[in-house]
Amino acid sequence: MQLGMIGLGKMGANMALRLLHGGHQLVVYDRNPDAVTRSVADGAVGAASLADLAAKLAAPRAVWVMVPSGPPTEQTILDLAAVLQPGDTIIDGGNSNYKDSMRRAALLHERGLHFVDVGTSGGIWGLSEGYSLMVGGERDVVAALNPIFATLAPGPAEGWGHVGPSGSGHFVKMVHNGIEYGLMQAYAEGFQLMQKKTDFGLDLRQIAEIWRSGSVVRSWLLDLTARALEINPTLEGIAAFVPDSGEGRWTVMEAIELGVSIPVITIALERRFRSREAEPFADKLLAALRQQFGGHAVLPDRTGD
Repeated sequence: MQLGMIGLGKMGANMALRLLHGGHQLVVYDRNPDAVTRSVADGAVGAASLADLAAKLAAPRAVWVMVPSGPPTEQTILDLAAVLQPGDTIIDGGNSNYKDSMRRAALLHERGLHFVDVGTSGGIWGLSEGYSLMVGGERDVVAALNPIFATLAPGPAEGWGHVGPSGSGHFVKMVHNGIEYGLMQAYAEGFQLMQKKTDFGLDLRQIAEIWRSGSVVRSWLLDLTARALEINPTLEGIAAFVPDSGEGRWTVMEAIELGVSIPVITIALERRFRSREAEPFADKLLAALRQQFGGHAVLPDRTGD
C-alpha cells in the first residue's frame, strides 16, 4: 500500500522502516528535516510540508500521525484535514485519550474524512519484534488498511485486531497501559524484597533468568528485567524517579466514572507519584504526629546538607 507517515521520532521512524521493509510505499514528513532525510535514505519519499505530503499521495489517501499526544496531535490532525479530500483517512497511532479520538472522528466525519485510532504498543523493540495494534474505527475503513496493520504487527494474523468503533482502539490501549503499571510495580516490589534479604546473597539476575522459563510469572517485562539486571546489577546511577505519560491516570479516572474497583493499578500510579518526591510532606507529618501523641523522636531534615 501507499501510506503517509507524519512524525519520525523513535516510534514513527521504526514503524516507517518496518513498513518499507514490508514493501509498502511511504511518503514521510517531520518538522525535523534530518529525520526526513534519514527515512528517504531507507527508501521513503520525503515531503517538505503537510500539503506536499498530500500532493504526493494518490487518492484515497491514508495518513498515519505519530506525534506526541495532546496539542501536537490535535494541531496536526486539524492541519492535515485542511489539505486532504473527502474519502481520505487519518490514522492516529499515538497515545491519545479515547474521548479525544471519538471527538476527532465526529469532527472529521463532518468533513467527509475517515478516522482510525490505533493503540500501538511495542516501544523500541517494535521494529524487530512487531507492534501490538488495537484498532478502532469503521469496519470497512479498517479493512482497507489491513495490509498496513499486518506488516506492522508481529505476524499477519497475530498481535493486532479491529476492536470496535472510533475511540475503542485508544480505550483498549489505555487499559493496556494501566495493566502495565500494575505488572511493573509487582516486579519492582518483589525484586526489592529479595534485594533486602542480604543474608541469602541472592543473585537477582539469576532469579529473573530462572523465572523466564516455565514460571507462571514469565513475561516480556520479566525478560526486560533480566536484561536490565544483567547490564547493571545494582542499578547504580539510576534515579528512583518514575514519570507517567498519562494513560495510567486516564485508566484510574475511567474506573472512577464507571464505579469499577482497580486498586492495583491505582496504587501503582500513586507509587509513581511518590517516586518523584524527595521529602514527602505526608511522611514528615506522620513523624510529627507520632511525636505529638507519643513523644517519639524525630530525625532532623537533612535535605539542605
